[in-house]
Amino acid sequence: MSAFAWVKIRLRVFSCLLVTGLVLSLANSSLAASFWDRFSTPEVHGFLEGRSGCRTQPDPHEKESSVLETRLQGELSTQADFVQIKYKGDLWYDGILEQTIYDTREAWIFLRPATFLDITAGRQVLTWGTGDLVFLNDLFPKDWQSFFIGRDTEYLKAPSDSVKISSFSDFLNADFVFTPCFTSDRFITGKYISYWDGAAGRHAGNESELNYDTPNQWFTDAEYSARLYQTVGAYELAGYGYSGFWKNPGGIASMGEHVFPRLQVYGTSIRGPVAGGIGNIEVAYYNSIEDLAGRDPNINNSEVRYLVGFAREIARDLNGSVQYYVEQLLDYQNYRKKFEGSHPRDELRHVLTLQLTKLLMNQNLELCLAGYWSPSDRDAYLRPKIIYKWTDHLKQEVGANIFAGQRDYTMFGQYKADTNVYTALRYSF
Repeated sequence: MSAFAWVKIRLRVFSCLLVTGLVLSLANSSLAASFWDRFSTPEVHGFLEGRSGCRTQPDPHEKESSVLETRLQGELSTQADFVQIKYKGDLWYDGILEQTIYDTREAWIFLRPATFLDITAGRQVLTWGTGDLVFLNDLFPKDWQSFFIGRDTEYLKAPSDSVKISSFSDFLNADFVFTPCFTSDRFITGKYISYWDGAAGRHAGNESELNYDTPNQWFTDAEYSARLYQTVGAYELAGYGYSGFWKNPGGIASMGEHVFPRLQVYGTSIRGPVAGGIGNIEVAYYNSIEDLAGRDPNINNSEVRYLVGFAREIARDLNGSVQYYVEQLLDYQNYRKKFEGSHPRDELRHVLTLQLTKLLMNQNLELCLAGYWSPSDRDAYLRPKIIYKWTDHLKQEVGANIFAGQRDYTMFGQYKADTNVYTALRYSF
């Protein structure tokens, strides 16, 4: 029996026992009353925000506005010695789609049945890995639509309905995450941002949104993630594993529908002090198990992804980081033989990133720049923003998403017409 199969069986059994135990325990009213009496007074937080933005040039496939919304977020939490409960939800009117939308971002219960064991069950935002806005072994869902239209950076991480089990020891720490139904990235579909349609050889947008079929059978289409980590001296070492599906469509069915082939990922990372800053190295092997030899023209090839990064304080209240990221397409000869389009991928895709943050005016003014440049794709993406805190409760943000590229079909070059500027005003409570 493989290691992943072993983990799958035990996580399924454990999650079923956990839910059954909670239901039976709370069914007794007297026990429930005693249970709730142990909790602290609930804390309520949230914000009300208005955000608007527009494109800097016409895009024939999208509206002139890139983002137009009024958003209310509410957060409620309470805790006792052995348990914590949290809810966070967003309600907003989306002027682009002309509809009111609700999204539960968090709704979980945290338990500590033993000093060496933590359990979190419910909707939660998960992350791990060493990249700075670059993700290799982090296969938890992302929201690239929100990121590219100028929503707050927190919305890059999308929620998933999962059970996370963490164990701790002097020898080794471990995290296991079981997601009973696959949760894909919130990827570009044409709803907010136009994209390059490789099959049609042209750009497409809201008039022809991406047609895709997401795996949605509970337990059959489950995801399993694992991380083993430990600190050795001043350095944190970690190993990762994932079994599930490509998070973005990674294949095309016979009728032209985009699909999510099965995927396994194995990786490792190290992070620690280097030359007065923090350095990190991370590697991930993407095993496309439905096309191991790379001969199927309708399924993604396997890949190896590499990341080297360095971050440090450059000056007082000025922090920066640089990263070098590489995607290596495996079985490349088979890929070129099977490829039928006019724009094949390169065997190696290189990306350099830069992150800068400067605080001014008693740290009430924050200047940020996130930049990506790919010398192999000959394209770039810049995300500058300015945040000013008027009071402890009121802050304003102005920013942009700037895309550039010499070719219409590369990662960032395809979004040139979607370059946008935006502004937001948020009142927190």
